[in-house]
Amino acid sequence: MKTSLLTMGIDLGTSGVRIAVLNEKKVLLHSAEMEYPSELSEWRDWKECCRILIKEIPKSLKKRLTACAVDGTSGTLLACNKKGKPLGAAIPYHISCPEQEQALSKILPNKGIASSINSSLAKALRIIDQFGSELLLRHQSDWITGWLLGNWDWGEESNNLRMGWDPQKKLWEPNLEELSWHHALPIIVESGSILSTLASDKAEDLGLPKDLLIIAGTTDANAAAISAELEKKEGLTILGSTIVVKSFINKPIKAIGITNHRVLNRWLCGGASNTGGSVLRKFFTDKDLQELSQQINPEIDSGLRLRPMLFKGERFPINDPHLEPILEPRPISDSLYLHGILEGLARIEYQGWQKLIELGVPRPQRIITIGGGSKNPQWRRIRERTIGIPIKKSIKTSAQGAALIALKAISHKSKV
Repeated sequence: MKTSLLTMGIDLGTSGVRIAVLNEKKVLLHSAEMEYPSELSEWRDWKECCRILIKEIPKSLKKRLTACAVDGTSGTLLACNKKGKPLGAAIPYHISCPEQEQALSKILPNKGIASSINSSLAKALRIIDQFGSELLLRHQSDWITGWLLGNWDWGEESNNLRMGWDPQKKLWEPNLEELSWHHALPIIVESGSILSTLASDKAEDLGLPKDLLIIAGTTDANAAAISAELEKKEGLTILGSTIVVKSFINKPIKAIGITNHRVLNRWLCGGASNTGGSVLRKFFTDKDLQELSQQINPEIDSGLRLRPMLFKGERFPINDPHLEPILEPRPISDSLYLHGILEGLARIEYQGWQKLIELGVPRPQRIITIGGGSKNPQWRRIRERTIGIPIKKSIKTSAQGAALIALKAISHKSKV
């Protein structure tokens, strides 16, 4: 066992990959990020971004790495053969499969998070129709974890809730066991489980220690919650390409669009919209956002009532695959249009918190915000006015959360 523990977290987000290296005191020693060259569905981009970022870690840090964990977008699903070779592009988290609605109702008549046409299970049914049943079904994080291991047997439980894994019973939904393609599902392990050491060919290719332990990670949103290290009565909003709201609770809540994850021995409840910062990227450059935001007075209403979405269909706070975007009228003033979009996104976040509160989640006294959108002070003030709860920015990242999972796992191992 190395005396000085360094761990690496890999975050596979909706628009790119980020890595972080922490020491045993949770101090960030290295961080880097890279956007996908093409799009989220391209698994080659996942692998190549990871390879480039890992190779660029300073050798003085790389040689001291002890463990690594990976997080990824919840619901981005890939079909591969038993050796991990993909059979086609991945189906991203936001894609719905309405043609599977009848099949879903037969498999999961009691509804639940996996019964939606946006679920991983719906995507799995589409994949089986396309490629047959002699394959493996792996989520983004699980596939990259398998790539590091050279073994694609495992799947982390939080990444597989939308496939039909029950985190309370620690079982797949009963009807899934009866399906002819049940063998395509992963062997489920808890977040923080030590899986094995890095594959020897990956150690040589990436310049990593041969005894590097690979740890089961979690979803990108869960990793963000871990990195934020929320205090009691604090909630979390993640403003990345999508808007995600999460809160720690005493016991799980069952409702359409709501996920309940077991994270570091606590229940984390939340929901994720299909929209967020991705809308801003469609209309504005980073420079535009900075300059136009400075022209906004966040204390007044824009007068616009937009529903800023890039495509039809929403999963949370409204579960409606047919919900249409409202991006017009577009005023002549770009700053006014941006003002209206930011207000529309703030209303979606507000509705998300209201949904959780209606379901029994205690109203947070403060919201911690993480992600690219947290850097915009005008947006933050618009959100505070809309939601009615004080908001604080966190500079932590999901990659740091994944590194914390690895640190906890290896620290526990060192005590055994």
